[in-house]
Amino acid sequence: MTTAETILDFPFTWDGTQLPTEVQELPPITKVRTIAGAEAWLVSSYELVKQVLEDDRFSLKNTSDPGVPRQYALTIPPEVVNNMGNITGAGLRKAVMKAINPKAPGLQEFMRSYAAELVEKMLRHGAPVDIRTMFTDPFSEALHCHMLGIPLEDAALLSESLPIAFMNSATEIPAARLHWDRDIAYMKDRLDDTTGGLIGDLAALRGTPEYEHVSDEMFATVGVTLFGAGVISTAGFLAMAMVTLLTHPDELDQLAAQPEIMPKAVDELLRINLSIGDGLPRLAMEDTVLGGQEVRAGELILVLPEGANFDPAVFPNPHRLDFHRENSSAHFSFGGGSHYCPATALGKKHAEIGLTAVLEAMPKLRLAVPVEQLVWRTGFMKRLPERLPVMW
Repeated sequence: MTTAETILDFPFTWDGTQLPTEVQELPPITKVRTIAGAEAWLVSSYELVKQVLEDDRFSLKNTSDPGVPRQYALTIPPEVVNNMGNITGAGLRKAVMKAINPKAPGLQEFMRSYAAELVEKMLRHGAPVDIRTMFTDPFSEALHCHMLGIPLEDAALLSESLPIAFMNSATEIPAARLHWDRDIAYMKDRLDDTTGGLIGDLAALRGTPEYEHVSDEMFATVGVTLFGAGVISTAGFLAMAMVTLLTHPDELDQLAAQPEIMPKAVDELLRINLSIGDGLPRLAMEDTVLGGQEVRAGELILVLPEGANFDPAVFPNPHRLDFHRENSSAHFSFGGGSHYCPATALGKKHAEIGLTAVLEAMPKLRLAVPVEQLVWRTGFMKRLPERLPVMW
């Protein structure tokens, strides 16, 4: 058992340019102290990450229960933590899966068109540009507005909430609740005046016999959570994929010269990127033994995808960015088990289209500042450079 004197604080670092040394040195399961001051088990080997994510005795839903050890203060209502479970329980999963299907009519054409528009703006602006401000963020925001059927000009309002909604804080964040209430009210209004996209589909279900039990609050929650989690995940990964390529210029040049390998490259970029800044929380629902350690019911487990993704037992020479790696897609960057991200295919396609558009127009893309000058957001669920200045 790790003694209290040797418990490490977690997360280890928000710098997304290299795997934290602690991850490389720690045993597969060890005790850490969370931002909220609670003790938790950190699991970081591929074998244990897979075991926890696929075993329903380790619950995501119950991590929001009163009095349980916390990773950090909740920034959303406790009942929303198990969001996809709630969506399924309300009978809305089919509508959501239809909206986030990358094969939905016109969706890829929209992404390609909007990516080209953003690239053209960058070219007109001239180097250097902050590729986060001018491409990764607006590209993701536009995709989610399009899917939801809400005006693109409203993206700025909804995006205001995200830097706070995804904060890691030891104490409650008053602004998070204010943003939540405002955004829910916004989505409720959209139910009354939207006919297209997912919000239009949900609005059409209101009052029908099969959905009389579903409140406007629930319909609105679907819209708010899809926008928030979707934008922060897709924009965050795309920015971190850019960081990876910009710090691996030879591989960037290879990808620019061989766009046909983009789908496989995206899986390798997902494996090697460090966008998940914290662990995926689970609560042990019964006493068990995990990696030789006795884990008690009610204890918090934090699953570390980057530990699994860099496990040399599964990914030989894991620090090497290899677009021809045979098992790149075996990563855990979309989670796993019953809570595997349902938007996986959409996230991959969004990255493929975004990276292709940028590298086609800017095949010699490079960082415009020394990598040491990148400023990393702290206390956040995602590793994210505040600015990413590039030139070409």
